[in-house]
Amino acid sequence: MEDWRGKWALVTGGSSGIGWAFAEQLAARGANLVLTARRADRLAQLADDVTSRYKVQARIFAADLARPQAPAEIFRFTEQKRIPIELLINNAGFGAYGEFRKVEAARLLDMVQVNVASVVHLTHLFLPAMVERRSGYVLIVASTAAFQPVPYISTYAATKGFDLLFAEGIAEEVRRYGVRVCALCPGSTVSEFHEVAGQPLHIAGPQEPNEKVARVGLRALAGGKPRVISGTRNWLTVEAQRLAPRRLVTRVAARMFMPQQ
Repeated sequence: MEDWRGKWALVTGGSSGIGWAFAEQLAARGANLVLTARRADRLAQLADDVTSRYKVQARIFAADLARPQAPAEIFRFTEQKRIPIELLINNAGFGAYGEFRKVEAARLLDMVQVNVASVVHLTHLFLPAMVERRSGYVLIVASTAAFQPVPYISTYAATKGFDLLFAEGIAEEVRRYGVRVCALCPGSTVSEFHEVAGQPLHIAGPQEPNEKVARVGLRALAGGKPRVISGTRNWLTVEAQRLAPRRLVTRVAARMFMPQQ
C-alpha cells in the first residue's frame, strides 16, 4: 500500500461508514482523494479532515449514483481537473428491508442502479487508463449476502451477488495488465446501512467496525486477491453455507430475516 503514496483514489459513498474509513486509511498512506457521495457537507468535512491531518490533496464532487448520468459526470470531473485515478473504490450502495412486494418499486430500481449499474459504468470508464498504464486498482464492495439468496433483502443480495461475480471475472481479465481488482465481502458493519435499509438491528447480529472492514479490503486489494471476506465468523458462515442445500440455507435465512408482525 506504500505504492499508493501520491496517487489519486476515487471513493464513492465517501460521506459515511466504510467509505469514510476507506478515505481516512488511503489518506493515511499518502493517497490523494476524489470523494463523491450525495451529501456535499459531509464530503467537505471529510476533505478538510484528511488534508489537515495527512497533508494530502482532496477534491469533492457531490453526485447521486441513483441517477444514470452520475458516473459520466464524475469521470468528466476528474478529466477536467486532470486527475489520473489510480484506485477506484466502488463503495456506494444501499439496501431495503421487507417483503419484496411491499417495498416501493422506485427504491428497488434505484438500488439496482447504485449497486450494479453505477459499479459497471464507473469501472468501464476508469479501467481503460489503468490497463494502458499497466497499473491500477479497483475495489468493489460486495457483501456476505452475495453468496446465497436472502429473503426480505432479496434485491440487495442479488445486487451484491452480481458485484462479487463481476469483480472476480474482471480481476482475471486485467490481471495480465498489472491491474488488480478485488471484491470485499463484509458482513454486518457499523454504518448507516441498517438505518437506511429499515432493517432492525437485532437481525444484523454482531457488527464489525468499519475501520477494520476497510483495512481488510485495502490489504486484499494491494495483495492482488480477487475476493476477501471480512471477519473469521463471516468466513466460517459462508463456508458452512456451501455445504448445505441452497433451499435449506434460504429457508434458514428467511426465518432469521422475517419481519416481526
